[in-house]
Amino acid sequence: MTDHRYTRRHLLGSAAILAAAATLPKTAFAAETIKVAGIYTVPVEQQWVSRIHLAAETAQTRGDIAYTFTENVSNTDYARVMREYAEAGNTLIIGEIFGAEQEAREVAADYPNVAFLMGSSFKEDPGLPNFAVFDNYIQDAAYLSGIIAGSMTQSGNIGMVGGFPIPEVNRLMHAFMAGAAEIKPDIRFQVSFIGSWFDPPKAKETAFAMIENGADLLYAERFGVSDAAKEKGILAIGNVIDTQNDYPETVVASAIWHFEPTLDAAIAAVQAGEFAAKDYGVYSLMNAGGCSLAPFGTFEGKIPEEALALVAERTAAIKDGSFVVEVNDEEPKSS
Repeated sequence: MTDHRYTRRHLLGSAAILAAAATLPKTAFAAETIKVAGIYTVPVEQQWVSRIHLAAETAQTRGDIAYTFTENVSNTDYARVMREYAEAGNTLIIGEIFGAEQEAREVAADYPNVAFLMGSSFKEDPGLPNFAVFDNYIQDAAYLSGIIAGSMTQSGNIGMVGGFPIPEVNRLMHAFMAGAAEIKPDIRFQVSFIGSWFDPPKAKETAFAMIENGADLLYAERFGVSDAAKEKGILAIGNVIDTQNDYPETVVASAIWHFEPTLDAAIAAVQAGEFAAKDYGVYSLMNAGGCSLAPFGTFEGKIPEEALALVAERTAAIKDGSFVVEVNDEEPKSS
């Protein structure tokens, strides 16, 4: 018997699904205002999910979609919620399936007339034509934020607190580290993962330990890190969302993810009856408008001119394709 368990080398596929897709009328996905459901394993205020939620609310305000969502869905319950939304007549379902890859794809196979756009560590499967993937390829902005960090640390010791060492996190950390090293080649990094996507107290305690070990700037991949920086009077760099207003004396810069280009492309494909299995990750790149460096706010005029000049130079080069930020999905280590 063939083993159909989902792995990096084997994508769930089915000849029957392919045959059905070949005869599926293009109007199957078409609609003026489409029903969209979001399924999230964390609260919608969590950094990563908040950007998806914001983009969906923006599309709803425009009148493109009718949006509903469920948050705090456990991985073991994810497939059930997907089925409920599919049965309820939603045309497009969005979410993140990092802990439920196989189950989510099995659900999608059962609902070929529903479009699924899911955050995933894996790629699209030609055998599931109604299932597309994405993730936050915001390494461009993370690299630029690293340049700022390298110019602002005095000790040359930066603490980095992440959730899990998965590719989506690893590549951002590596890009940040590369940017910082552009300014300070001998810079040191303390790297730790807390084993949770949303545990601010644990992230805060981990950050405190790094400060005790000499870090004078923190990379806040998780909530709680900037709180530690604020309490100890050191600086922080944000990730995915802009928290400068919340930490005006702490957060120098942030790499911002804009999910709007990703979602808008999917909505347009659904409305045109052309939704297909593809990797929507490219819409997170800077040249697609999917990421940017947040305004410096209270730190305007406080960042060294050398760093600002390099940021401007690299930004232009990233956008015109003459400079490409390396994608490194390996787990980063302390150095």
